[in-house]
Amino acid sequence: MKILVLNAWSSSLKYQLFDADNNFAVEAKWLAERIWIEGSIITHKDKDWNKSEFPRNLANHGEALKKILDILVSPENWAIKSLDEIGVVGHRMVHGWEKFHESALVTPEIMQTLKDLIPLAPLHNPANITGIEAVQQVLPNVPNVVVFDTAFHQSMDPEHFLYPVPYEWYEKYGVRRYGFHGTSHRFVYGEICKYLNNNNLKVITCHIGNGWSISAIDAWKVIETSMGFTPLPGIMMWSRSGDIDPSILEYICSKKWCTIAEATKELNKNSWLLWISGISSDSRDIEDAIKEWNERATLTQNMYVQKIANYIAMYNNMLWGADAIIMTAWVGENSIGTRKMIIDKIASLGVKIDEARNNFRWEFRLISSDDSKIPVYVIPTNEELMIAQDTYNLVK
Repeated sequence: MKILVLNAWSSSLKYQLFDADNNFAVEAKWLAERIWIEGSIITHKDKDWNKSEFPRNLANHGEALKKILDILVSPENWAIKSLDEIGVVGHRMVHGWEKFHESALVTPEIMQTLKDLIPLAPLHNPANITGIEAVQQVLPNVPNVVVFDTAFHQSMDPEHFLYPVPYEWYEKYGVRRYGFHGTSHRFVYGEICKYLNNNNLKVITCHIGNGWSISAIDAWKVIETSMGFTPLPGIMMWSRSGDIDPSILEYICSKKWCTIAEATKELNKNSWLLWISGISSDSRDIEDAIKEWNERATLTQNMYVQKIANYIAMYNNMLWGADAIIMTAWVGENSIGTRKMIIDKIASLGVKIDEARNNFRWEFRLISSDDSKIPVYVIPTNEELMIAQDTYNLVK
């Protein structure tokens, strides 16, 4: 069975094609970007990782999907000989509220529920739904499966997911901690359990990419995670502010004569990295500026590294001592300097880095020293594979 996995955003459509009958081998992958924006392009990689670029005018996600499917069946790429080979499509869905503890097959009723949940993730769920609608338009006879970022975190106990607010806010309106990046946290936790041959590990997983979240996991149960009701709280990120005093919103609205929605959008969409550094919203630019002794770039990195270290220390306490710490996602897998800074900040836990071991990118490796009290691993995440496996298990 061939499984197409889609991760739709407002102006992009990331895709991977898996062969479930061949140990989930990747047949093709990559990205359609700048959908509905001038300069649209599809960047495609075949199973041998040969890269091709296809400039196209992509008016919407449906049109982008049609072009992707044309590429998959083209003689030049030949990922599949016919669209009939695609047995199912799996989709990333950011927010599943308390209704979804696991992945789900899309039905008309499920589709309506997903639309009802849009207010909980207005920046993400609409784009994810657009991806489903594109498949229903282009491949009307192919089933769709949704895999939720929030599902893995549904294992949290009330003492960790409830907020200290009126209880009726939770009962009537669903105000609680949901957590996100659950598919990534679940994947890397599974990888370390396989590697150490132990399914009862206490692990702190650090997803440090465009969005940054940290989870404490004990024997496949999430104890707590840093994101909350929405992806906004926790660690400051490329575009999000992370934790702030909520009273700031009322104060700023009174000063700027803006609405709470406008102020919240600033906290979600405008770049925290750019605000503080004054340089860029890209962490690579921040790291380059640090090498040139830029004070605000150094301040920016010190702020988020300290916040990550604080969460690791707190979650180590919650777990009564972690068996491992994992770093993953773009920064976690790629930034040698950031990994070192984080580990240096948690030296009080007895964690030590081995700089020779840490000198690499994009691989599964141990980076802590032999005498480190908690081993630290870098494990590349693979949310698309996790989505493909869930999708296969639901329809097989």
